[in-house]
Amino acid sequence: MKELGRLITAMVTPFDKNGEVDYEQAKKLALALLASGSEGLVIAGTTGESPTLIHEEELRLFTEIKKAVGNKGSVIAGTGSNSTAEALEFTKGAEKVGVDACLLVVPYYNKPTQDGLYQHFKAIAESTSLPCIIYNVPSRTVTNLAAETTIKLSRIPNIIGVKEASGDIEQITKIISGAREDFLVWSGNDSDTLPMLSLGAYGVISVASHLVGKQISEMVYSFVKGNTKKAAEIHQHLLPLVNVLFAISNPSPVKYALNLIGFDVGKPRSPLYEPDEKTAALIKGTLQKFKIDLPVK
Repeated sequence: MKELGRLITAMVTPFDKNGEVDYEQAKKLALALLASGSEGLVIAGTTGESPTLIHEEELRLFTEIKKAVGNKGSVIAGTGSNSTAEALEFTKGAEKVGVDACLLVVPYYNKPTQDGLYQHFKAIAESTSLPCIIYNVPSRTVTNLAAETTIKLSRIPNIIGVKEASGDIEQITKIISGAREDFLVWSGNDSDTLPMLSLGAYGVISVASHLVGKQISEMVYSFVKGNTKKAAEIHQHLLPLVNVLFAISNPSPVKYALNLIGFDVGKPRSPLYEPDEKTAALIKGTLQKFKIDLPVK
């Protein structure tokens, strides 16, 4: 399996002035992220506004970004759904275009049981040769993937890890201690990255890395190399920026920030909207206090 990376960016989807996907800008952003600390990219995840993208747009994003990136980093396709059949077919389609892995969100809205969740992910994993990463984000899906279910799913060979955004340290500890030895746990919340690394997590699937990727990479690898003091200093320094990027629903703040620094990604698609005046001022004021790693041309 290709190394997917300890620092993966959950990439925004750029839109043009008419609200259409800007594929050229998406490729530029992908390359810029890989040049500023990221080792991989999640395309069409939560931050990529997957709820408002149609499958044709997503498949074209997977295809064009993978071609642009080549071997510079991993491309992970967000192919999850609250329909098992839909997620299964979409994952097969992503595999055909050559992505490196898929990200499978916990089914939302229909509130399956833990047995239903297990069978859902098992069916998708068995339909593909792609490495599969489960994405647990109960703040958005309502349903939490229990530690016991994640541990059970870790026995399926090509379910290689989980993006844990529950914020539940006890649950995350159970997963890390109970899953198979090579099962990888990525933090799904930037603010949780260092605490989760201290428990044995592998890395982070990040939003803040759009702006401070090199600094987050330095934090992660400082910890991995045993320099916990340096890692803690970077964590403490970046926390105000991380917090402001979630002042309202992601990805509205990070898109606003990217536009502000000169990397045009357009507005979010409705029903998401740009930050209000107060939030925009907060983002702008906070950004001025930080070094931005993303190359802007």
